[in-house]
Amino acid sequence: MIELRPATVDDAIAVAAIHNQGIAGRGATFDTEPRSASDAAARIRDGGSHPLLVAVDGPAVVGWAGLSPYRARACYAGIAEVSVYVDAAARGRGVGKRLLQGVVDAAAAAGFWKVVSRVFPSNHASRAACRAAGFREVGTYEKHARLDGQWLDVVIVERLIADNLGDAPRDAATHAARATQPHTPPHTAADAATA
Repeated sequence: MIELRPATVDDAIAVAAIHNQGIAGRGATFDTEPRSASDAAARIRDGGSHPLLVAVDGPAVVGWAGLSPYRARACYAGIAEVSVYVDAAARGRGVGKRLLQGVVDAAAAAGFWKVVSRVFPSNHASRAACRAAGFREVGTYEKHARLDGQWLDVVIVERLIADNLGDAPRDAATHAARATQPHTPPHTAADAATA
């Protein structure tokens, strides 16, 4: 049974390995340099208001999802970028959808009013997971960057977090104060249904 929980530095080796599968597969990111466990541990430690969750199947980490800052300008403090990576052996089991919903829940608890991402047009599984989690496709950035010498487009996806729109923080300090409140994501489908 797949459960979600906040990542710890003990997960860094698995998080880096799963990220590196995405890099090597050339279907999920423009990144070409493998990540080390030290890189993953730093991201987990320094997450602050931008949490990183892992999906576990028993003791094994089978995927991760994290939030990153969208832009440095204060007016964008309530928007986060989403990344989701699933171990190749766990794909097709709904892990990505669970992680995406879990990280959206974490973003909501942290006070974000919107989450965004960019997906390669050919990454049909990620696009389907985004739609299932309530994201909408906003448009396409053409020739956004090169990967292995080839220009690639990306589809822009976003999800508004309606509960946070009415009292959206007006500046980074307000957002940072709200984001320090602890959040524990649902661990099971039953917990998610009652959360």
